[in-house]
Amino acid sequence: MIERLQKFLARGGIASRRKAEQLISAGRVTVNSERITELGTKVDPARDLVAVDGKLVSAREEQQYYLLYKPSGCVTTLSDPEGRPTAAAYLATVRARVFPVGRLDYDAEGAVLFTTDGELANRLAHPRYGHQRVYLVKVKGTPEKEQLERMVAGLRLEDGAARALEAELHERTEKNTWIRITVGEGRFHLVKRLCEAVGLQVQRLFRPEFAGISVEGLRPGSFRPLEPDEVRSLQRMVAPAPNARLPRATPSGSRSLPKAARRHGHGPPPAPGATPVDAGGEAVPAKGAPSRKTGRGNGRRTGARSRPRPR
Repeated sequence: MIERLQKFLARGGIASRRKAEQLISAGRVTVNSERITELGTKVDPARDLVAVDGKLVSAREEQQYYLLYKPSGCVTTLSDPEGRPTAAAYLATVRARVFPVGRLDYDAEGAVLFTTDGELANRLAHPRYGHQRVYLVKVKGTPEKEQLERMVAGLRLEDGAARALEAELHERTEKNTWIRITVGEGRFHLVKRLCEAVGLQVQRLFRPEFAGISVEGLRPGSFRPLEPDEVRSLQRMVAPAPNARLPRATPSGSRSLPKAARRHGHGPPPAPGATPVDAGGEAVPAKGAPSRKTGRGNGRRTGARSRPRPR
């Protein structure tokens, strides 16, 4: 089967397709010992020998998919030149080379998908496919209706026009308010900048789900492999739609989102393998949490469940 070189690299678990394109452009990829820098190059996996930095690449037949509840205080990249903690460290027990689907801000927490499936990762993360991202955002005070409407109507940010697909109240507390914001792209700090552009001060940012898969039942720093029906759902989501002119959006699942945790402040992320606790030093079980068999984390049962709840 003839396919584009960057797609083959993504299918082989080397990197997402966009990252694979960067590897090719940088001259780090060879085909049959010939250095390739042209992105349109096609290869035949059955005949051609493809290598990255001198190491042969073989197409991966069985892909792996994981959902991590990323804690705040770590970056979503596989490595960080500044030496900051990485979300990938929480999946240290996974033997396959998995990489994140998109990113989540250093001080944000919530759902991040990790996979060896570069093609699926590219379609879920790339803005042109229009998959929705849902966030719960704690802001200072009580937002005015006009402020939420302005985010949906559209704003001019420093890197161009942007808008929220949805912005509405989620829950009020004594001094702060949680709002639910849905966006159709993963632009850098987009949700924070939308809020700041209308005068809202962000206190906390939480992503309860990604591509319709929720972190409910997981604790910060824990992860689980996706269930077969979840993987099939992702594959259907990114499959080309016949005669479709516009990308199909990801269902937000906003009617059954877990609430944000009652933990005070961010603090450093728990060490990989550690048991995260709430402000009182105890894990708070979630009401109606999933059964133990669906709440795996770091290769073992996680015990009592906790889910984010506004304070």
